[in-house]
Amino acid sequence: MSASPAVVMRLVASAYCVAERAGSIVRKVLHSGDLGIVEKAGANDLQTLADRLAQQSICASLYRRFPKITIIGEEELPFEEVKDDLIENGQAEEILQKSCPAEYSGLKEEELVVWVDPLDGTKEYTEASRCLHHQAEVQKPHKVLDTSPPHSTALWLLDNVTVLIGIAYGGRAIAGVINQPFYNYQLGAGADLGRTMWGMLGLGAFGFQLQEVPGDRRIVTTTRSHSNKVVTDCVDAMEPHEVIRVGGAGNKIIQLVEGKASAYVFASPGCKKWDTCAPEAILHVVGGKLTDIHGNAYRYDANVKHMNSAGVLATLRNHEYYVSRVPQSVLQALKSD
Repeated sequence: MSASPAVVMRLVASAYCVAERAGSIVRKVLHSGDLGIVEKAGANDLQTLADRLAQQSICASLYRRFPKITIIGEEELPFEEVKDDLIENGQAEEILQKSCPAEYSGLKEEELVVWVDPLDGTKEYTEASRCLHHQAEVQKPHKVLDTSPPHSTALWLLDNVTVLIGIAYGGRAIAGVINQPFYNYQLGAGADLGRTMWGMLGLGAFGFQLQEVPGDRRIVTTTRSHSNKVVTDCVDAMEPHEVIRVGGAGNKIIQLVEGKASAYVFASPGCKKWDTCAPEAILHVVGGKLTDIHGNAYRYDANVKHMNSAGVLATLRNHEYYVSRVPQSVLQALKSD
């Protein structure tokens, strides 16, 4: 290993540890029972204390070590001093020891844009919290928040929750870190919760086992809470054998790379750049593709608009097939940028 790893490798190594710290914050707030929920734009667009604290932790930690990078986070938060216990100074040694792809070895901090979703799947997070704390009330006087089955079918919503940190250069998503704070929740009390996966173009993807849906099956994953006729028409046009409706863009991309779904189809402008930057980078590393519903790539420059106005279409394989199936009515409803 060189004496001084490339800037982008140090940034990814920091983002890995920062995402894990954010995941622990998300777990801690859930178990406290005090989510501090604020409606940003209605009941399907919520912000919790976990969103706020996790974003403060991520941004302050990364800025402290990389003051010249640009960070764009989902939550619009007022400036305030961040408490020391939110700062993560660690860097993943396993990442620092890897060789940086030559094309990124000379990148400077000011050339990198970091897109942050501190808690992707907030709606599902709040629903799971209500379920857990109702359970605790029922179980008095013990008041133990036991996440083991079969107490409630709502606990599967914890799978939907992720922390997303994407890194872009030249408008392209080149690296991403995804933390799943509640991974392994099914194992119940005492389980070691959470996992972190990451990937970088030209280097590889780590933290998960790549799997594919059998070639003769089309399984589409789509939105759980933001559906409408355009979304449904687009999903139906894919002629899927099965449709999975779940929350969180990060969660849907995980489904693609772990063989649970063939395509993520979302014909709506509801998704933002911080939802897709990290997942797109990891998906591209393993040969997948993420575009708008027209098949056009999104850009992640610092000055682009945040909304993915023309929807999201992501696949691990056979992307052109799914693009070709999008109905003309859907293409007209969602104009490409």
